[in-house]
Amino acid sequence: MRISALILAKNEEKAIEKAIKSVSFCDEVVVIDDYSTDKTAEIAQRNGTVVRQRHLTQDFAAQRNFGEGECRGKWILCIDADEYVTDTLAQEIKKTIQQDIFAAYYLKRRDVWWGRELKHGEVGNIQLVRLFKKGAGKWKGNVHEVFETTGKIGKLSNFFFHTPHPTVREFLSEINVYSSLRAQELYQNKKSVSVVEIIAYPFFKFMLNYIFKGGFLDGPPGFVYAFFMSFHSFLVRAKLYMKYH
Repeated sequence: MRISALILAKNEEKAIEKAIKSVSFCDEVVVIDDYSTDKTAEIAQRNGTVVRQRHLTQDFAAQRNFGEGECRGKWILCIDADEYVTDTLAQEIKKTIQQDIFAAYYLKRRDVWWGRELKHGEVGNIQLVRLFKKGAGKWKGNVHEVFETTGKIGKLSNFFFHTPHPTVREFLSEINVYSSLRAQELYQNKKSVSVVEIIAYPFFKFMLNYIFKGGFLDGPPGFVYAFFMSFHSFLVRAKLYMKYH
């Protein structure tokens, strides 16, 4: 088997089918479902995927490493249920794995929010290792996990797309959850934070993303996105501070 698509999912009944269909060029699709309470698993099974259920237990790296073990392909393409692969990227991936030059590849990701591609700011130039040979490395990090390998890493030129936080309410809910996970991870790594950093870091992060990285060019969605991600930074540091006091 040449290539497996690995999809992580949790209560993504509105998005999972699009994600699955976007990787239909792969030889198999494996969905690791964090015991969704909606129809995510049912929809995935209906679309011919291999579904395995496993509790996330606040560790995304462990979830991806588990998922890799469930895949049979020589190559593994990782996406989340709120992401999808374009046809141009699919063609590039098929051509690339035939050449078999690198152990892993960076893929470009572009966020779509409020119906607009965010081409600037924090998410305007994201590159993530999402395509790799099975056994070439390991995922590490409870939150914002990264793929670590001793092999050489190449880069692909086409985008896959991310459609997070369809509403402001869901965005704020996810910020609350992920900031708690990140604060706990920093606490476990014995990181500390000062009151000055709690106040200053979010402000400078907003200025960096909205002004210096051109987030204002993405219009109102760019402003709200930069503001919310700054708020996320504030919550991480505030929650970390509270663990020590």
